[in-house]
Amino acid sequence: MIRAMQNDVSTIRATTEPAAGQLDGETLVRQIKRWGKDLGFSAIGIAEPDVSAAADRLRRWLDLGRHGGLDYMAKHADLRAGPDSLVPATRSVITAALPYWPYAASASDVLAEPAKGYVSRYALGRDYHKTVRSRLQRLAESIRAELATTAPDTEFSFRVFSDSAPVMEVEFAHNSGIAWRGKHTISLTRTGSWHFLGEIYTSLALPPDPPAVDHCGNCTRCIASCPTLAIVAPYEVDARLCISYLTIELQGSIPVPLRPAIGNRIYGCDDCQLCCPWNRFAKIGDPDFTPRNDLDTSRLVSLFSWSQQEFEQRLAGSPIRRIGHERWLRNIAVALGNAPATQEAIAALNARADHPSELVREHVAWALSRISQAA
Repeated sequence: MIRAMQNDVSTIRATTEPAAGQLDGETLVRQIKRWGKDLGFSAIGIAEPDVSAAADRLRRWLDLGRHGGLDYMAKHADLRAGPDSLVPATRSVITAALPYWPYAASASDVLAEPAKGYVSRYALGRDYHKTVRSRLQRLAESIRAELATTAPDTEFSFRVFSDSAPVMEVEFAHNSGIAWRGKHTISLTRTGSWHFLGEIYTSLALPPDPPAVDHCGNCTRCIASCPTLAIVAPYEVDARLCISYLTIELQGSIPVPLRPAIGNRIYGCDDCQLCCPWNRFAKIGDPDFTPRNDLDTSRLVSLFSWSQQEFEQRLAGSPIRRIGHERWLRNIAVALGNAPATQEAIAALNARADHPSELVREHVAWALSRISQAA
C-alpha cells in the first residue's frame, strides 16, 4: 500500500514538474524577486493584466470631469483599461516599488516657514522616470538571459513603464500584492507611500501573487489634511482642486480662490502623505533621490530670481524641469503672495512685474495686491 502511494506521488511530480527547456514559472518568479531586490526595489509582484474593476472607476471619474485639464486621461482611457491594447500579447505584469523618501530638511519645518519654497519630496532629486525604467530594463534583461539558458524555446517580449504611458499603476500594485490603494488614492504599504511604481508588461504567463489587503481601517487623516479639500471622498480625488495638479499639470492660471490654500507649496503637495500613520515606518530611499540644488531648504526670493537659463541648467535631470520656467515663476509668485510682506519679497515681485509672460504678470500682480492688503 505504501509503495503504491509512493508511485502515485511520483506520477504527480512527473506531471507537474516542467520538462527540460520548458518555463518553470514559480522558480522564475522567485528569481525575478531576488533580482529586483538586488536592483534596489523594495517589492516585486506579479499581476494578471485585468484591470476591469478599476476601469469602471476611471470612466466614472472622467464622466464627473474630475480629471480637469488632463485630457490624455480621457484620450487614452481605453489603453489604460486594456493592457493588451497598449502592448499586444501581454499575459503578465511584473510590478515594482522603488522607495524615494529622501534624507532632507524636515518637510513640516519647511511648510511652517512661509518664506521658503516647499517642493514635493519625490521631486527633490533625480527624475524618477529614468531611474525606474532603467532598472526595470535591467531586470527584464536578466529574465531574457535566464530564459536563454533554461527555457530557450519560450517566447519573451516586454515593455517597461514608470508613469510614462497609460498604465493603471496603483491597480496593478494592488493586484500584485505589493501595495494597496490608500484613501488618498496613492499606493500604500506597511512602510508607507514614499515609493515610485514601475511595471513590465510581458508575454510570459507567470503565476500571479495574491492581491494586497487594505490596511487603512477607519483612518481618514489624509482626507482631513488636504488644504484644498481635493479628496472629495475615500479613494476619490478631484484633480481640479489638488495642489499637485495646480502646480504641476495645470498650464494656465491657477484659480484665484485656491491660491491662498497653496501656501508655500511651489511644486506638488505631500500633506496627505505626511499625516499618514504608515509613513512613520518609512526608511531613507534610493540615493538617486537625494536633494539637489538645496531644493529642500531654499527661500522663495532666491528661487524666484532664477533666469530661464539658470532654471534649465540647475534642474537638468529633475522632474521639475518639465513644467518650464514660466510655470515655475507662476507658482513661486503665488507662494510669495502667501508669504510675509517683507521688502525683499515685494522687491522680488516688482522685478517680475513686467515679465514677457502674461501668465507670470497676472500672478505677480495678484501677489503684490495680496501683500499690500496684508501689510
